[in-house]
Amino acid sequence: MCSSKGLSVFVFVFLLLLHGNCIEFEVGDTNNLTKGWQVPPLNHPHVYNQWAQNNRFKVNDTLHFTYKKDSVMVVTDSEYDKCKCSQPLYFSNNGDTRVVLDRPGLFFFMSGVTGHCERGQKMIVKVLDVETPPQSHHKNAALRLIQMKPIMIGYFLLYFTLSFILDFIDFIKFFEQVLYEIFLL
Repeated sequence: MCSSKGLSVFVFVFLLLLHGNCIEFEVGDTNNLTKGWQVPPLNHPHVYNQWAQNNRFKVNDTLHFTYKKDSVMVVTDSEYDKCKCSQPLYFSNNGDTRVVLDRPGLFFFMSGVTGHCERGQKMIVKVLDVETPPQSHHKNAALRLIQMKPIMIGYFLLYFTLSFILDFIDFIKFFEQVLYEIFLL
């Protein structure tokens, strides 16, 4: 009986670790000043930093940049300040870029198109270390469950379904063995 429970726990933990509790953020302003990654309006040059400050980023979250005829670069803080970079830490110009925030700390983003960074198409993202959930706060646990992506809820349902099926199979095997012993005697 232990082997099927062990298997269901292993499957659940594997799926949980595989997906984690990360979020994909669409880069852009929520006040409709910008759509995706583009040069912000002249009267709102800090729109991307304001957007970043309004979000809470954790290790393994993803930033999704959508843009046309532009690029995304991850640069150092000094390159960010100068709006000049000849060798970025990361570069993409495919119009649909995803960047995984793989460590805690600051990430510096800017457009690679000449003049765009100077006009405000740049952003600093602060990434927090993965937090450990509180042990006794039921409100926080319920809130985290509500905030989970649907796929995580699917993993929970899969785990409990597998656990039920494996327990049922164990019960049938046990019942079959009891009947066998009764009628064999």
